Amino acid sequence: MENEDVLASAMAGDINAFQTLFATFQSQLKSYLYRLLTDRNDVDDLTHDTFIKAFSRIATFQRESSLKTWVFKIATNLAYDHLRKLKRWQPDAQDRGADLAIGSEEVRRAFWIAHDTSPAGAYEMREHIDFCFTCISKTLAIENQVALILKDMYDFSVKEIADILGKTEGVIKHLLNDARSTMTDIFEYRCALVNKNGVCHQCSHINEIFNPKQNQQEELMKLELVKASKKYNREQLFALRTVLVKAIDPLHAAGTDLHESIMNCVKTAIGEKKDFFEQKAGNAR
Repeated sequence: MENEDVLASAMAGDINAFQTLFATFQSQLKSYLYRLLTDRNDVDDLTHDTFIKAFSRIATFQRESSLKTWVFKIATNLAYDHLRKLKRWQPDAQDRGADLAIGSEEVRRAFWIAHDTSPAGAYEMREHIDFCFTCISKTLAIENQVALILKDMYDFSVKEIADILGKTEGVIKHLLNDARSTMTDIFEYRCALVNKNGVCHQCSHINEIFNPKQNQQEELMKLELVKASKKYNREQLFALRTVLVKAIDPLHAAGTDLHESIMNCVKTAIGEKKDFFEQKAGNAR
């Protein structure tokens, strides 16, 4: 519950009071926006725009929800306006990124620069599972993606998500069921960590590149997801995956900068970014 005195000051136009309240959930807001937008610059821009828009409208806040939910609604609407201009990702987006990386020395160089020079350039499998979850969630319709992320990653209630999306609680439950079912289907087909017939070995392959001396099996067996893969059904495995992903902040993890490069590779491969790595190479020169 917001501090009533600070909230009253904010609603009276005190920007410092509003900043105090905004700061209590700003980190979570930025993490949420990154999972939707997958671009740090866009996250910074939309976080700033959310702050300005929310403060300019703070006098209209009716307290029918928490201030956090109200602000997340504003941020979600801004993100929706941005995302609807873009195409939904296909499940093979990461494959196309891998093909680009294999065929481009510039892309591989960008990966190694991030890995070798950045304090956030490490590669950890559990973080790549988070990365993969973000990529796969981009295959969902925007409302499904928002509902899934808010509920499973950030513990918003169905009622709060209904308020954020302007839908009934029944619709939100349907969006959640549909999103989880779609994600579960894709992971079962793709992820070799939990299904030996899965087509994607990216976690292991990238680990072999950046951590060549690491015992692959030992590292894999540290993951509850892998240990449970033979005894849990696919819905339980999806739930385990969300627990793992929920524990990771994609903007402040050990491999954040490396994964940013990998994400830019994927987005370049699917045509969402143009000439990104050429620009990086030019800046390096």
